[in-house]
Amino acid sequence: MSVQGLISIASQYSVKDSLDRLEARLKSKNIAVFARIDHSGAALAVGMTLRPTELLIFGHPKAGTPLMQAGQTAGIDLPLKVLAWADEAGKVWLSYNDMSWLAQRHQLAPASAPAVAALATTIASLCAAAAGADDS
Repeated sequence: MSVQGLISIASQYSVKDSLDRLEARLKSKNIAVFARIDHSGAALAVGMTLRPTELLIFGHPKAGTPLMQAGQTAGIDLPLKVLAWADEAGKVWLSYNDMSWLAQRHQLAPASAPAVAALATTIASLCAAAAGADDS
């Protein structure tokens, strides 16, 4: 999957199960889950169809605040989000913003690099675990 500024990884679980797994991992790390949006459910409610698509919004002020201090417009992309969705073939993906792309987008100073790298590592690890990449 290649969309500028997005990282997408395949999941071996359903959309719902992938986000359930991610949400459990976030909570175990004391990372707040602010919202879970069922886009396909909302579409169904207005008589439209959409393949399974859910969005999880989460974060922690200790991680996000330094980025907004460096570039306040980063607040448009924070808190962090992961989109779980099924493609035309039914394959499930987890997609999230590439943190280095966000740093460029908001022109964060080089001093922000450690915070950006830490968030990139954290979200990649959480998504890999939720997708089953660490299951044996």
